[in-house]
Amino acid sequence: MKCPKCQNLETKVIDSRVIDDWQTIRRRRECEFCNNRFTTFERREFTDLTVVKKDGKKELYDRQKIKRALMLSLAKREYDSEKIEEILNNLESQWTSEWDEISSQKIGDDILGVLKGLDPVAYIRFASVYKSFDNLEDFRKFIEK
Repeated sequence: MKCPKCQNLETKVIDSRVIDDWQTIRRRRECEFCNNRFTTFERREFTDLTVVKKDGKKELYDRQKIKRALMLSLAKREYDSEKIEEILNNLESQWTSEWDEISSQKIGDDILGVLKGLDPVAYIRFASVYKSFDNLEDFRKFIEK
């Protein structure tokens, strides 16, 4: 595993533990060159899930794309990165157990549902992009619901 600070490839595992109902292994690592400590997560990759976009195009599910959207909506907000990983794991487990294909709309709606209970500001931020708000009136209507 490459050290994020000095890019050295020689790192050692200090601690490992299983999280998310045995779906993820969290490892604390230390760089043998600069002694920087960092965390890695190992999980099964969901490569068999296909996302159907609004225009009908299909693409493979990309966890990083969903995570990036969540992180943008939570920018400058207090959150636990392990909680985000847990949310993603739970959503992925739900999606892959029910479908081989899933609509991008279903993914967006499920994320909105999670964010609503997690952080109201992140919920509005995500909704503004997902629902393509154009003006202040769009925000008002959404908040009133």
